[in-house]
Amino acid sequence: MECPKNTFRESYDVVVVGAGHAGCEAALACARLGLETIIFTVSVDSIALMPCNPNIGGSSKGHLVREIDALGGQMGINIDRTFIQSKMLNRSKGPAVHSLRAQADKANYSMEMRKTLQSTDYLTIKQAEVSEIITELLYDCNIKNQEINQEKNQFVNNTEKAKKRNCDLQIKKVVGVRTVSGARYDCKAVILCTGTYLRARCLTGEMISYTGPNGLMAANHLTESLKNNGIEMFRFKTGTPARIDSRSIDFSKMQEQKGDEHIVPFSFTTDPEEVQIDQVSCWLTYTNERTHDIIRANLDRSPIYAGVIEGTGPRYCPSIEDKVVKFSDKDRHQLFIEPEGIHTNEMYVGGMSSSLPEDVQYAMYRTVPGLEHAKIVRCAYAIEYDCINPNQLYPSLEFKKIYGLFSGGQFNGSSGYEEAAAQGLVAGINAAMQILGKEPLILDRSEAYIGVLIDDLVTKENHEPYRMMTSRAEYRLLLRQDNADLRLTKKGYQVGLISEERYEWVKKKEKMIKEEVERVSHVIVGANPKTQEFLERYQSIPLNTGSTLTELIRRPELNYDLLSEIDPNRPHLPEEVTEQVNINIKYDGYIKRQMKQVESFEKLENKKLEKNFDYDAVSGLRIEAKQKLNLYQPVSIGQASRISGVSPADISVLLVYLEQYYHNKRKLDDMEKEDNDGL
Repeated sequence: MECPKNTFRESYDVVVVGAGHAGCEAALACARLGLETIIFTVSVDSIALMPCNPNIGGSSKGHLVREIDALGGQMGINIDRTFIQSKMLNRSKGPAVHSLRAQADKANYSMEMRKTLQSTDYLTIKQAEVSEIITELLYDCNIKNQEINQEKNQFVNNTEKAKKRNCDLQIKKVVGVRTVSGARYDCKAVILCTGTYLRARCLTGEMISYTGPNGLMAANHLTESLKNNGIEMFRFKTGTPARIDSRSIDFSKMQEQKGDEHIVPFSFTTDPEEVQIDQVSCWLTYTNERTHDIIRANLDRSPIYAGVIEGTGPRYCPSIEDKVVKFSDKDRHQLFIEPEGIHTNEMYVGGMSSSLPEDVQYAMYRTVPGLEHAKIVRCAYAIEYDCINPNQLYPSLEFKKIYGLFSGGQFNGSSGYEEAAAQGLVAGINAAMQILGKEPLILDRSEAYIGVLIDDLVTKENHEPYRMMTSRAEYRLLLRQDNADLRLTKKGYQVGLISEERYEWVKKKEKMIKEEVERVSHVIVGANPKTQEFLERYQSIPLNTGSTLTELIRRPELNYDLLSEIDPNRPHLPEEVTEQVNINIKYDGYIKRQMKQVESFEKLENKKLEKNFDYDAVSGLRIEAKQKLNLYQPVSIGQASRISGVSPADISVLLVYLEQYYHNKRKLDDMEKEDNDGL
């Protein structure tokens, strides 16, 4: 595309492309760290848009929101200000899978986030389409011939190969962006958060519109620039259900789903008393065989099954067509009818996304109990868009081949608002850390769900939109949503997004938890009538002799709070402290076991690998392992061990090689030091 002769030019520290959930977190992080930041959006009205489901959180996603908050992000605060119903999911299960989920008022959520961006210092919002990233070569590839002392061992040879490798790979640095109008914005870092807008097209049966979500303008020019810079692109697709006018719904035929009586906020900074509000209801209904028959009869009109859609869809969030075809043994599927906000009649039909034609949508929706007279406000549609192969990124979310270019959100091949926001925050932090000359924030799998999310994206082969699930986290008992502040607030403080006051409170909280766990382990409860009556009331085995409170807390039918009745000297502690005391005592054995597993895990994670290392120089590695290691360029042995195609035997070879490699490196450093001392 030939740019207009527009001479307008400005300079910023950071350019953020896209103002969805990833872009908002990235821009806020950079601006709050004192960097002049500009965020581009195709429409200012689409800031923090929720084009699909009207909720934040849910299974595993609630963990991500809590972690975003602990690091200093905005999503948790924003949903606490704009939710209309809240529920803690999986209460009947253990604390590792408890997940908070809140229905949002979509319009208010977007407006509130926009207000936050507009009131943030160092942050400029710009409505414009970015069409080009501007790069320069980072390395001078005209390396002069050097005489290499062959006696200085293989380390020198590999170093020279690494230099040549950088040139062969054409390592670049980003220096700015250009908009469709031709305006240029110079910068030190760019963060791409384009979501589902790149070359987007929406499909409803035979009708195809070349727009982004909700009919907004697509971004049609940036893909070509990315490809010209050597970035590998994927084509993915996702979808959304119809929105139904609530006045046309018969709720008497559905099951009412109310929120929790006691609401738990997402943000650790939100006063729980401030979120105890009157809540709206959601509703549960089901498809049936009539619904499925209509879908089967019209599969030839579905773009998915007619071969019209090019992109790969999410396996864990299938369309209703996919559900009917792939789960043909099921005679019904759950549907959740959810309000989109307080000031709208639109209801979201959760669980029934589709790309079938409008007439088929009316027919199938009207077979559902309660939707017999449904009026569709917005038809369901599928959307295709360009995104990247995320193995081109380091765990810092910086592109391996383009210095200063970072990426976050659905553009990285993920799905979901929460996954997007988590990546946007990390990308924003690391862009800022690079400019400020500090070490990047890299969370590993034992520290956070965010670490699991990013590690899976950059290490594993992803051929469909990635969705976070609790089952993906090996150490999920340690990575609970309730302790996200204890795990990550220190890191948020170190990067500069958490205030000293907030960090001091977390340290005080840690101290109170430790002291109370220690105290109850020394409190002996005698086998007296009061204690026996208490135990009988809760159907717990009576005592034959004295017992510590710790031993009683570990009984399944009892907990820390209940035992206050027979613990007269108990100190008054905040609920967030007593919750941790109870969990730490009840699951002590399991927690210690996982901590031992983490110790083994960290040994491999702490064995770092150099960037652009030439694995062809490592004799003994299988050809496939060399190819995969050269492609992924892992930052540690731990990451290398999780790459498909790299076997445990390859890791053993690599460990032996690295031991010799670093021995030779130290030897070379000593030789150079001696030479310098001699001079």
